Amino acid sequence: MQKTITARHFDLTNEMRERAETEVEGLTRYFENIISADLVLDTERHLHKAELRVKVYNQSMSATGETDDMYNSISVAVDKVKSQLKKYKGKLKDRRPEEISEVIGELTRPSTDVDELDQ
Repeated sequence: MQKTITARHFDLTNEMRERAETEVEGLTRYFENIISADLVLDTERHLHKAELRVKVYNQSMSATGETDDMYNSISVAVDKVKSQLKKYKGKLKDRRPEEISEVIGELTRPSTDVDELDQ
């Protein structure tokens, strides 16, 4: 899974970055084939916002958490995406799993050619 964490209007501490990464990594318990996760943390006066966008298979899911504490905002956004992933996984059980794994393999395969690296 490719993770991107962006902070707007404030300095992101190492502790907050680690906490956000562990929260996002926890999403793999609910759906293991996550392609990418983008977390945008923003501060406006006393309001802290966390916007999480997750890309899976052929869909994107997003959620926003707004509280007076950044850690709580991250948790709220992650919890919302967890429920979306559970619902999505339930819908996928009716489809053919080999088709899904084939598309995921294509999306996560590196785009570099091995023959080009030898030159």
